[in-house]
Amino acid sequence: MNGKLVAVLALFLVSAAMSQGRTLARMATELRCQCIATHSKFIPPRSIQDVKLIQSGPHCKNIEVIATLKDGKEVCLDPTAPWVQRIINAILAK
Repeated sequence: MNGKLVAVLALFLVSAAMSQGRTLARMATELRCQCIATHSKFIPPRSIQDVKLIQSGPHCKNIEVIATLKDGKEVCLDPTAPWVQRIINAILAK
């Protein structure tokens, strides 16, 4: 029985360590900018499924606008582009 207890404890410790590693990896990706480059060319609104606005903060100095297109692709939009600013204003007005 002692060997089984050691095996169960070892399995538990390995599981806990792997879980902690996934949590740290997720935190690392949340503590940096999501957008490396931005897209400023007009995208027709009918092609956009969702828009996510991420405010600047300690994780990233930039305001980030991420559009999910209807084909599933995610595109980082240039928040200074006039058409993107109209989308942001429409989102904030809701």
